[in-house]
Amino acid sequence: MNVCRKIITLSLLVSVASCLTHLRGQTSSSTYNYLNVTSSARNYGMGGLNITNIDNDVANTDQNPALLDPGMSQQVALNYMSYLGGSNFAGLRYAGSANDRSTWSAGIRYFGYGSIKGADAQGNLTGTFAPKDLALNGALSYDIWGYWRGGVNIKFLYSNYERYTALALATDIGVNYYDPDRDLSLSVVAANLGGQIKKFNAVGEHLPADVRLGWAQSFGAFPVRFSVTAWNLTQWHMPFIDNSITTSGNQSVIKDSFSSNLMRHLIFGAELISSEKFYVTLGYNYKTRTDMSTYSRSMLSGFSLGVGLKVTNFQTSVAIAQPHTGATTFMFNVTTNLNDLIQ
Repeated sequence: MNVCRKIITLSLLVSVASCLTHLRGQTSSSTYNYLNVTSSARNYGMGGLNITNIDNDVANTDQNPALLDPGMSQQVALNYMSYLGGSNFAGLRYAGSANDRSTWSAGIRYFGYGSIKGADAQGNLTGTFAPKDLALNGALSYDIWGYWRGGVNIKFLYSNYERYTALALATDIGVNYYDPDRDLSLSVVAANLGGQIKKFNAVGEHLPADVRLGWAQSFGAFPVRFSVTAWNLTQWHMPFIDNSITTSGNQSVIKDSFSSNLMRHLIFGAELISSEKFYVTLGYNYKTRTDMSTYSRSMLSGFSLGVGLKVTNFQTSVAIAQPHTGATTFMFNVTTNLNDLIQ
């Protein structure tokens, strides 16, 4: 057993221990929820979260390090996202091959939230500040045997909100099974395990630790691959306020039924894969739609759409979504292989 295999095995054992201790009773309350925002336009076009997407693009591995493939060696990917509330995100990721069975990647992501007015405890304005988060990450995958591959991703997190700063360390552990004959991909990921190294003003905050399952498959000659991703599996009850339904006292109804809880754990995606140079994705995230039920959501809330095109040596991807009528999000990726550029 070489070093890469030892790292993956040890990480899987750590993830099991973490799931048994830290994840039990985990809630969604966290100041690090930006970790759930993908850096992949293709994944964003399939509902914002996808851990089973088998594609020769290092940008699509950010939510599951087990998807890193030796064929991605020398790839570099850039991403930009215009998000809610004037926020702008950007990132860079690079992949290399350690040997014929293991692949590594390194990346950086920046999350900027625009300019915000500051005030003291008495309400006196103190000027403006620009809150930001920075994430540095390094990932390693290893072909375990047959159709199985494991991966681990380490993330160093820095946050700066006005005069307050914090540091944290997070880990993603993933395993993927892929059968190319059936185009069947199955994955499990323990995401965002870890904690703070330096707290905000001595106040501790949780990371959005999570366990996720994913399935993706196409069927015969039909050129569409379907996927279902289950997330937030550390908690079953995920109630939400539905303003479209009110009681006799005009109070909004809290939805906490079996069906609503089940749907809020699932993200559905479909992608047209009739050509290696072109794809179209469609996603539906019921949790996003219901989270926006207290706002001015539109009929498009919860849906996302993506398009990808490969021209010469560049793979370009774009995705859009409209969580509510006052905000349309946009994401852009470009990926290329440095070996192809210098040839």
